Amino acid sequence: MTPKNIANSDRLIFAMDVGKVDEAKALATELGDAVTFYKLGLQLMTSGDYFGLLDWLVARDKKVFVDLKFFDVPATVASAVRGLNDRGITYATVHGNQSIMEAAAQAKEDVKILAVTALTSLDRGDLDDLGFDCDIDQLVLSRARRALESGCDGVVSSGLEAPKLREHIDHKLLVITPGIRPVENRPDDDQKRVVDVAQAFRNGADHIVVGRPIRSAANPRQAADAIQTTISESFSS
Repeated sequence: MTPKNIANSDRLIFAMDVGKVDEAKALATELGDAVTFYKLGLQLMTSGDYFGLLDWLVARDKKVFVDLKFFDVPATVASAVRGLNDRGITYATVHGNQSIMEAAAQAKEDVKILAVTALTSLDRGDLDDLGFDCDIDQLVLSRARRALESGCDGVVSSGLEAPKLREHIDHKLLVITPGIRPVENRPDDDQKRVVDVAQAFRNGADHIVVGRPIRSAANPRQAADAIQTTISESFSS
């Protein structure tokens, strides 16, 4: 289990992947204090008023994870990261090589930079298609080592690779784990490398990112509360 001093309630990050800002605000209102941390990604960025929603959440004492996976020439990435400083943002993601990660890390002030290792929607066949001739865990570990050298604060990684990260990098980086499925994965789900809530934390995750299992539940607030209960039990045992 992670020794980092993180409030249990903040370990759940809800992926706010909806199409409209009004829909996002309504969902956040429904979730109430069951969710304290929100991830805002590309879908909301293209829907309009992304930063209006971000400011609305911060004003309500919510933590925000800007998941835009910056991947561009280093100077452009640095400029983008500088634009996130002093806005109450907790995390932002980059998805590039070492020079991109270094540029982001050098530009950050109060924002923590997370490097994406390998998307949880990718499996061995997908990596073959992309030209990566190595095991997924080796790729993730290599990316994490470069992130650490670059001055990043953490990585985004499947819970399946988290034990390797803790073994070789210890707790020098935050590990944020998406691809969480509290129940058995559906055949039409695009997430392939998944773990459940308790397993993610046993494997060394600091935070989990959960979207559809909450968003698509008959009662999203109840689903979030159930995950929070599992988190509390995981850290009390």
